[in-house]
Amino acid sequence: MKKTKRYAVLSILFFLPVAFLLMLYPSTHNYTPLEIVNNNVTDFYSLDDVKLQDHITVLAFFGKKPLDNSIAASNLKELVYDKFKGFKKFQVVVVAPKGFEDDYKELKAEVERYEELKFWHYLYLSEDEIKAIFKSLLFEENLDENLSTDHVFVIDKERNQRGRIDDREEKEIEKNIPVYSLSSYDCIEVSEVKNKMIDDIRILFTEYRQKRKGKFVDSNNRRSKDLKNE
Repeated sequence: MKKTKRYAVLSILFFLPVAFLLMLYPSTHNYTPLEIVNNNVTDFYSLDDVKLQDHITVLAFFGKKPLDNSIAASNLKELVYDKFKGFKKFQVVVVAPKGFEDDYKELKAEVERYEELKFWHYLYLSEDEIKAIFKSLLFEENLDENLSTDHVFVIDKERNQRGRIDDREEKEIEKNIPVYSLSSYDCIEVSEVKNKMIDDIRILFTEYRQKRKGKFVDSNNRRSKDLKNE
């Protein structure tokens, strides 16, 4: 009897999770796609063939004093880059002003202390080129006098800036707080990177995976119309 009970318990423990997975298998995974907040981000081309088109990019501006942004760079490396570096077509691009290459060598040495970052690029451009790229982004603030910001931007393969048209939490929606959006991510705020940016990039990869399988349904236009009606 003891052996029978033991085998019965083991069988239940083994087959119950399997049965649960089989029930979930035919179902469709429903999620809210990461929304397009801005179109036609200005692309750039370099001798190393670094570009936005056909890549999922985290775009950063660390300016003329990159070591002042070392905390933001470290957070970006440890929390985001390390998590997604194995995904195809993922890259981090730091836009930097020409003439400050030596300053960036110090930042690079600090960020790459333990490993070479193959998908982390430094792109040196003129001030006018940097300003033109930044102007094509949706952002409420300007670059500071050093051409830098702690905020980074997520750009998809078609050069669309991604984010959240409605970034309100459930409690804020219940209280009818006016809609506010999220078009960038503050790399100094670890909680924002962990709780929002990582989830958003993961959703973007899911979108492209479903597109390859022909299962993706775009709900961006419908969501935008709903918010306009509100």
